[in-house]
Amino acid sequence: MDLGLKDKVAIITGSGAGIGRVIVLTLAQEGANVVVNDIFEDRIKKVAEEAKALGVKSLAIKADVTSSEEVNAMVKKVLNEFGKIDILINNAGRGGNWEAGYRPRPFVESNKEEWDYTINLCLYGVMNCTRAVLPYMVERKYGKIVNMISDAGRVGDPLFGAYGAAKAGVVNLIKTLAKEVGRYNINVNGVSAAGTKTERISKQLAEDSEREKKMLRVYPLGRLGEPQDLANAVAFFASDRASWITGQTLSVDGGYAMVS
Repeated sequence: MDLGLKDKVAIITGSGAGIGRVIVLTLAQEGANVVVNDIFEDRIKKVAEEAKALGVKSLAIKADVTSSEEVNAMVKKVLNEFGKIDILINNAGRGGNWEAGYRPRPFVESNKEEWDYTINLCLYGVMNCTRAVLPYMVERKYGKIVNMISDAGRVGDPLFGAYGAAKAGVVNLIKTLAKEVGRYNINVNGVSAAGTKTERISKQLAEDSEREKKMLRVYPLGRLGEPQDLANAVAFFASDRASWITGQTLSVDGGYAMVS
């Protein structure tokens, strides 16, 4: 199915690796010009080159989404390069600073420093990026915003208190924005993930052969997700094939959380 994304301009945050990288390449395969964003400059340059090899234009921009100043500067660069922004994929987000030694743990053992890191990235990061692009989408009366959620924010997940709370905030933001900007032909939706085999998760499973077997017990489809599963849903929401859908969050999770 042709999604009609040729020559659209898409910003994908947190796309230096993992799910974000696959979203970039999926949109590029559909003909969209892509902006690869992350805080790791070496990663985004590599992904941007991968996208360019697919025959589209790509731009790598290092920016921290928790900083409104850096986000605003990124948006200006995109407009200077492409003259428009059609699609925003708010993908940047994780439960804690893994490089600093963070590991999931019960809420009662967590602390405010961890909460601040997670909420700043997973909620304020989404708000910063959305606030920066919306005026231009409103002016053109066109736009697609897709936010990556987690089932932790829809049904709750032990050890992910702050992360789930932040993602739940994004779910509500989707509904609020859909009602505010729908009259400008802007669609706002979310894609909710569960256990997905990113590089980090795959490494953890390789180190613990029994962990995947335990995880699979709660997945009716009998497997963990692949980044491509999520990227396929994102591409649909980013296209005009989904023009009559807004304010929705779709769980792409192998049946882990069947939310009504």
